[in-house]
Amino acid sequence: MEELTKRELVLHINGEQRTVVVRQAETLLFVLRDHLGLTGAKPGCLNGDCGACTVLVNGTPIKSCMMLAIETVGKPITTIEGLDDAPIQHAFVRHFAFQCGYCTPGFIMNAQALIDRHPDADDAMIQEWLESNICRCTSYQEIEAAVKEVLKASKTSVTR
Repeated sequence: MEELTKRELVLHINGEQRTVVVRQAETLLFVLRDHLGLTGAKPGCLNGDCGACTVLVNGTPIKSCMMLAIETVGKPITTIEGLDDAPIQHAFVRHFAFQCGYCTPGFIMNAQALIDRHPDADDAMIQEWLESNICRCTSYQEIEAAVKEVLKASKTSVTR
């Protein structure tokens, strides 16, 4: 009976096509972690509150614990492993925008989407976007500073 509930999915992850055989009820988070070895997205609350599992689907930040893997077929998925040395990652390091690091991939993915979609984001918009992720270790000031640095740098490079 279990074989009937499994399905082969072709997912487009970090620029590559990946084929997996999974139960139709499996979340994207656990398919990424358990079937594909992409462990950057973290299980936290498992109910969409904390944001530790955030990935980008079609460029939109999605809490992967709340989305079935089958829903992502045909949509590009980007995980923290797929950012490939993005400026926001370096800014997080420069601003010490992490402590234990557990929530960091989710924050970075959310910040990347903000930078991509709203390169002119103001303080209120940055704070609004960061509200969807929770960190228990650090203040959000360092995270905001990292986002602002990348936004400022992208504005400077556009005007050159």
